[in-house]
Amino acid sequence: MKSILIVIACFLFSNIAVLGQQKTKHQAEFTSDRMFWLHEMDKMCRPVIQGLANDSLRIIMPQVTSVKVDNREQRIKVQYVEVLGRVLSGIAPWLQLEGGNGEEDALRDQYRTWIMKGLKNALDSNAKDFMRFDIGGQQLVDASFLAFAFVRAPWLWEHLDKTSQTRLVESIKVTRRFKPVFSNWLLFSAMNEAFLAKYGTEWDVMRVDYALRQMEQWYVGDGMYNDGVHFAYDYYNSYVIHPYLAGIADVISEKTDAYRGMFDKINKRNQRYAIIQERLINTDGTYPPSGRSIIYRGAAFHHLADMAWKGKLPKELKPAQVRGALTAVIKKTLESPTTYQDGWLTIGLYGEQPGLGDFYNNQGSPYLCATIFLPLGLPETDDFWTGPALPWSSQLIWSGQQNATKDHGVDLR
Repeated sequence: MKSILIVIACFLFSNIAVLGQQKTKHQAEFTSDRMFWLHEMDKMCRPVIQGLANDSLRIIMPQVTSVKVDNREQRIKVQYVEVLGRVLSGIAPWLQLEGGNGEEDALRDQYRTWIMKGLKNALDSNAKDFMRFDIGGQQLVDASFLAFAFVRAPWLWEHLDKTSQTRLVESIKVTRRFKPVFSNWLLFSAMNEAFLAKYGTEWDVMRVDYALRQMEQWYVGDGMYNDGVHFAYDYYNSYVIHPYLAGIADVISEKTDAYRGMFDKINKRNQRYAIIQERLINTDGTYPPSGRSIIYRGAAFHHLADMAWKGKLPKELKPAQVRGALTAVIKKTLESPTTYQDGWLTIGLYGEQPGLGDFYNNQGSPYLCATIFLPLGLPETDDFWTGPALPWSSQLIWSGQQNATKDHGVDLR
């Protein structure tokens, strides 16, 4: 009996040792948070970008829609522009960046090559992956994310061939035929015009002016806006409203100073909402699964990531603190074994959860979560990456730290 127990003990010990080695090996794969982020970004975006470069995105991309879909055929038709715009808007700052270690630099060069080929395919009517922008109203949304990518990364425009530049401008203009929903959709129209303004072509001042003035009317206080005539407790202030207002302001402020007072308010509200966002992230990277479009996963913190990338975090938030919080979100939202199906993101928040989908979701929809990778546009020498790990607000509070600070609302009307 004693010998049997010894054998069992040895077996258990050897397996524990193997598990320990596996854990150590897994941790050793990533020498820094940045390398972990790059790995997750590549895993998520490669099938899209490489597929488009090979003119085979339509062949390899699954035709998946929400179980609550309103018009399956239509949602599948628009998923290609949708996935391209969402992925590119998230990785654009990283594509703009120069330098880095050899491995990262080589990866960026590969992505740049793929993206130039892919954009040419997307805009060439003779290519298998040609993307139309006139199919329906959803294309106004999808085109704006693509436009946002170019606003964030001038490198894309500068390296796109002249023919494709012309085709892209015409494709963006085509979406003017669609009337935006009286909601955050006004910002989609405005972003398309900001793109046109940035690259020196004709742009519609009224579409920008109307969106900015209407959003000002919809400001409700403490850094948050209504999404239309009603307030909704969801993440659309982060998915769209704050990042879009900031991006539009960046472009339009170079064209006119007519909105100086409004843009000052927007900047202050951006900072306040960043503070709120950071406090929503729990100690383990979870956050309240509230409201619609929750399957966008890490895009719930699009705004916080945007503020970190731009170096505009409020003084209350240290860059390394935000890095830790966003890293926790990336790990939590992507760790489930059912997060990917055959290499493609599933509809869900923690793995595949069809019941969390909305009627407008298709295979391209969840890729808005690529926007959490915006800080990869900061060089590896930036404080965001080099600063020693710091606890974020929830960790400070729920570990009983005496130096935890309280939050309070701010009047920014």
